[in-house]
Amino acid sequence: MRRPIGVIAASPTMVGAITVLVAIVAVFLAYNANRGLPFVPTYQITAQVENAKALVPSNEVRIGGLRVGLVDEITPVEHEDGSTTARLELTLDDEVEPLPKDSTVVIRARSALGLKYLEINRGSSSQGWAPGSVVPLNRARPEPVELDQILNTFDQPTRLGVRRNLTEFGGALAGRGVDLNLTLGRLSPLLGHLRSVMRNLGSPAARLDRTFVALEATVAEVAPVAELQAEAFTFLDITFSALARVARPFIQETISRAPATLDALTAQSPRIRPFLRHGRALVGDLAPGARSLAGSAPAIADAITVGIPALNEAPQLNRRLPPTAAALKRFNDDPDVQQGVSRLTATSELLSPTLRFVAPAQSVCDYATLLLRNGATASATGDGGGLGTYQRFIVFDPPTGPNNEGSPSSAPANGGGSDVRNYLHANPYPNTASPGQPRECEAGREPYLIGEQVIGNVPGNQGTP
Repeated sequence: MRRPIGVIAASPTMVGAITVLVAIVAVFLAYNANRGLPFVPTYQITAQVENAKALVPSNEVRIGGLRVGLVDEITPVEHEDGSTTARLELTLDDEVEPLPKDSTVVIRARSALGLKYLEINRGSSSQGWAPGSVVPLNRARPEPVELDQILNTFDQPTRLGVRRNLTEFGGALAGRGVDLNLTLGRLSPLLGHLRSVMRNLGSPAARLDRTFVALEATVAEVAPVAELQAEAFTFLDITFSALARVARPFIQETISRAPATLDALTAQSPRIRPFLRHGRALVGDLAPGARSLAGSAPAIADAITVGIPALNEAPQLNRRLPPTAAALKRFNDDPDVQQGVSRLTATSELLSPTLRFVAPAQSVCDYATLLLRNGATASATGDGGGLGTYQRFIVFDPPTGPNNEGSPSSAPANGGGSDVRNYLHANPYPNTASPGQPRECEAGREPYLIGEQVIGNVPGNQGTP
């Protein structure tokens, strides 16, 4: 049997209970609205920022201006170096998951009253942050400049300075409206010519950026002499006072003729442009020499001092140069001389490979001189008596054992037997600093490695004499 619906509606107790329940649910939902609706899936992550100033829990989190979540909790984090950062617990909509790992966060102003929100600049990485992940501090961007910070720059001294500038500029422009109009009217032709000038300045070949770098370096150099510059302005005032006496008609006439001079220069510039281009290349080629000239300037000064007497005798030398040059020309045109030079060139090319190996052996190791000295009569046969001289020599006592050097062998001696010296030490091609070899003089200077067979170059660099 069905219970009539009207029975429930007719019960005041039941109606009151349902009304109270609905009111409690409404209050609960209204209280937790800022923290998200219950039973709705969310995406929880943590972000670290340098400073969470003016950011409070329940502030919005936005992506592209749209609300995607809120700041659930803010916790300070103290590091080992004593610095402090902020840790933000974020509750985001599940549609945001996963947030790309190259995304960044920044705290921005929501209004001029100081309200803040956290903006996420979504990245494009294929890898995302899993729920519960901590976005590192390096993904937080510096706090942008706020309106109150801009207004705070206009403190009382700044306001007084702005007021004084407006007064001075206003006084300078007052009563000069006609002149300003004429100036603006005449600027139009100037701007037409200015386009080509600015195009040249904007060209990469002009290297205008280097000008600002040079200006920065110049200002850094000039800063320590600021007081001297102030004195220079004082002296400039004296100079301009002196120039005022000749301003008219002399300087005025110079200025009057400047437009005609500028027109002539404009007309002739295309013709002299190749000269200027070659001049720039010449200056570039001379730059290394100019840098070297700074260190050799004292020697050049001494050379000039010594060279002045020699230059006084130059006329006599100049009279002898023409016949000398003519004789050199006849010598150069002689077929026999040309054939001899050709043969010398061919000889040099033939000797070049040999000299590349022989020259270091002599110039670095001095082997040829040592060989001749050791083979000289005074050294090899310099001793003797009344009946004559005799040659000095050393008896070679080869070690005993298998494959020793005193008899034919089937392999290089490598120990064995009762003689501990029975190890072959041979270096048929010692290093002599020749091309492809270390810079060392190895022949005759090899260390004797006891109890070890050594064939070829010994370990280490033996150096040069």
